Amino acid sequence: MPKRSDYLSWDEYFMGVAILSSYRSKDPNTQVGACIVNDRNKIMSVGYNGFPTGCSDDQFPWERDGEAYDTKYPYVCHAELNAILNNAGANLEGCRIYVALFPCNECAKAIIQCGIREVVYLSDKYADTPMTRASKRMFNAAGVKLTKLEPKRKSIVIDLDETKV
Repeated sequence: MPKRSDYLSWDEYFMGVAILSSYRSKDPNTQVGACIVNDRNKIMSVGYNGFPTGCSDDQFPWERDGEAYDTKYPYVCHAELNAILNNAGANLEGCRIYVALFPCNECAKAIIQCGIREVVYLSDKYADTPMTRASKRMFNAAGVKLTKLEPKRKSIVIDLDETKV
């Protein structure tokens, strides 16, 4: 019997892990996940956007508009930063990071500083904003490869029905 031919590519698999991680986010507007992978295709860490440990998501604001102090922006840790911090201290030099949304300038700094060499992303919907343009400028200066994933499939279905295992 020949092997299956419809298996996931590595890129689809790791982007799928990043997107699955995003389902942990409690942000009512934007859910982002990240998956960091080494050069041997081993997952080093995952993360999603949310508040820092100890900061209750019932007590901190999720609003997008208003006085900065009363919005989510000063408090939320982005998926990329969480994945880097969740890594438990392993060397990330030479790794790649999979994210559904192109990283902001603050996450770009952390990605560069920890030695990640490639960013694989699905969407660049904020491409024309100053922060995304700054990210790209820093990534280019630091020699970080930027890869827009063009998946062969548009969805991956995960079925948690134990009778189908």
